[in-house]
Amino acid sequence: MTEKRSYHHGDLRRALLAAAADAIAESGPAALSLRDLARRAGVSHAAPAHHFGDKAGLLTALAIEGFNRLADALDKSREQTGSLLESGVAYVRFATENRAHFEVMFQPSLYDRDDPEVVAAGQRAGAALSAGVSTLDEPPSPEDARETELAAWAIVHGFATLWLAGALRDPLGDDAGEAARPVIRRLFD
Repeated sequence: MTEKRSYHHGDLRRALLAAAADAIAESGPAALSLRDLARRAGVSHAAPAHHFGDKAGLLTALAIEGFNRLADALDKSREQTGSLLESGVAYVRFATENRAHFEVMFQPSLYDRDDPEVVAAGQRAGAALSAGVSTLDEPPSPEDARETELAAWAIVHGFATLWLAGALRDPLGDDAGEAARPVIRRLFD
């Protein structure tokens, strides 16, 4: 006879989001099911639906959490270093350390991209990236700021995506942030 774990403590919403992140890290967001999520968290099959409504609701909550975590990481890096390069390294590290969130955040077809909390969290992350660009020794003119921000985002996001996909065949070490550092420096050349 197998014992069924049951949930008896803490924050159930938090536990469900953590279980969802684990499941997505293992199999990707497409394979996630609320039934499996309930099993992983040791709760009734109805518990995830009670908290999130459906899979899109769950992934919306995960995207909100991800965008806020990314904003926190970028803000912390900027405050500690005042360096766009270090903010870029922080972005790549965020992606590799929060793979499930990262995979969901940038697939808006998976969640409600018009949810006010998603919009606010996404804007907060975007503002943190923009603030990083403002730390350049020679910040871009207001006319060029958006293009510079997009270039910075494309470099760090592209590197992180390639790293996570295992597409970088050259031996770059085990630390994605350090491997990204010379690539990010190209932004300043």
